[in-house]
Amino acid sequence: MIPVRATGLLRTFAEAGVLVPADVHVALRLARLGGEADETVLLAVALAVRGVRTGSVCVELSSVAGTVVPEETPSDADADAVTDPITLPWPTDWSAVERSPLVALGTDPTWRPLRLVDGLLYLDRYWQQEELVRRELDDRAAQAPPPVDLAPLDGLFLEAGADRQRLAAAVAAGRWVSVITGGPGTGKTHTVARLLKLLLDQPGPVPRIALAAPTGKAAARLQESVQAQAAAIGLPLDLTASTLHRLLGWRPDSRSRFRHDAANRLPFDVVVVDESSMVPLTLMARLLEAVRPTARLVLVGDPDQLTPVEAGAVLSDLVHRPSAGAGPGPDVPGATAAALDPDELRQLTNGVVRLRETHRFGAAIGAVAEAIRTGDADEVVRLIEATDGLSRDEDTDGLAADVRAGAGPMLAAASAGDRVAALGMLGEHRLLCAHRQGPYGVAAWNQQLSRWTRPAGGLAFSDWYPGQPLLITANDYENHLFNGDTGVVVQGADGLAAAFARGTSTAEVPLSRLSSVATAHALTVHRSQGSQYRAVTVLLPPPTSPLLTRELLYTAVTRAVDRVRVVGTEESVRAAVGRRVVRASGLRRVRR
Repeated sequence: MIPVRATGLLRTFAEAGVLVPADVHVALRLARLGGEADETVLLAVALAVRGVRTGSVCVELSSVAGTVVPEETPSDADADAVTDPITLPWPTDWSAVERSPLVALGTDPTWRPLRLVDGLLYLDRYWQQEELVRRELDDRAAQAPPPVDLAPLDGLFLEAGADRQRLAAAVAAGRWVSVITGGPGTGKTHTVARLLKLLLDQPGPVPRIALAAPTGKAAARLQESVQAQAAAIGLPLDLTASTLHRLLGWRPDSRSRFRHDAANRLPFDVVVVDESSMVPLTLMARLLEAVRPTARLVLVGDPDQLTPVEAGAVLSDLVHRPSAGAGPGPDVPGATAAALDPDELRQLTNGVVRLRETHRFGAAIGAVAEAIRTGDADEVVRLIEATDGLSRDEDTDGLAADVRAGAGPMLAAASAGDRVAALGMLGEHRLLCAHRQGPYGVAAWNQQLSRWTRPAGGLAFSDWYPGQPLLITANDYENHLFNGDTGVVVQGADGLAAAFARGTSTAEVPLSRLSSVATAHALTVHRSQGSQYRAVTVLLPPPTSPLLTRELLYTAVTRAVDRVRVVGTEESVRAAVGRRVVRASGLRRVRR
């Protein structure tokens, strides 16, 4: 769709698929309000709007020609079509942007809708949020570190190979802001539980603890994991977790403001946020301004997974941020034993510790995940083709066999009303897709897998059936269900019902009470974050799909415990490993 009023560069870039109507309309509206007519400036404004829409905080004008690619011009229905490279008339001189009445320069307090700082063009709102994050981090790093007795650490980490976990707990205890990062199954929550025990046992008042995560599903999983370890290490058994929105105090009159802010700080001494890779810039800014300066903030997550749906990739920015030159460095207790490389030593000065030893999956999946993470496409292809537990197909015969093999036991358990067995089988196998729609999307494949698994003689496709996997797509507080929760249709006392896990127990919810629910034979890779399955099939789109990235493939592969099947061409695998998610941000830069 080409905006009717688009002319000049705006029209050219819209026709090429770089800009969508919303980008153009915002640029034209601001131009009218600010009296700007230069088409180079209008293109820069539209690109800044596009940047936020596609996940970046800003746009770097000097390199934008090499980092912006046209969005998917074929529809999802034609996602296997190949488009020819597009040559665009990128401006070579962006100096008109500096002279525009729409643009404030540097830290000039004069408000303008856009701001140009060190070659990065922002919508002013996002520059303000990034500055808040930068300022809060720098101010907290400059404070005297919190006093802490680390002597009990050795008694909390008795397992062999726990040097990095011990180091992560020591760094988090001795800083106001810290990051515990690492791949799935590396013991991040294990470390958090023991960090909390260390802090609770310190002299003085008992610290008030808040556990949170971006989604209800992630919060419930964090709470279950911590509570499962509580009795063994002496933590309180009543520790609970909430979503970040609930922690900050959701306001019905605002989508980006909360009851807790700089004027009404959170009443906690320790705030732990799991799955921090999913936290966008706006939410991170709101969190940092609400956490008291003398409260510890511990961010936990994997920066190599998919980035947030909204603008920003703050966890990744913090992990790769230039050294602050303050705080614990290589001489922090445990750093030598943890055998950190030079890059990890640099990260340590920013309070970042990466856990490496995985306990979730075997060596094969761990090896291919590390090859994906480091961008070694040759090694990824070699491992997938020649390693037990890994395989690649260019057809879906193997997928069909897996799905049909699992359908019988699932149907039997669900028809018998065995909720525990049916819910347990949900973790056996899952199809993960990059797309939502089209031949490679979850919508089409959920229909196909339903046809393969529906009991013979079943009712119409739109009806429920025993063994049907379910996905909750919006928080449902009345039924205590959260966005991302999974369940299964089972035979209940009064007919078919939905069964969901509730900690160590299960619960049935009448199907008529579910408002936001979808079939979940197949999930998008985004939806699968934080989950794990015994076996995973990853359906890759053609190499031309812009959704095919290293982060997507890494996230998909690391959902599996025992076996990964990739359905797609070798070219698609290589394209995924070679294409990184690029999100422009100023947090990784040293302020000049």
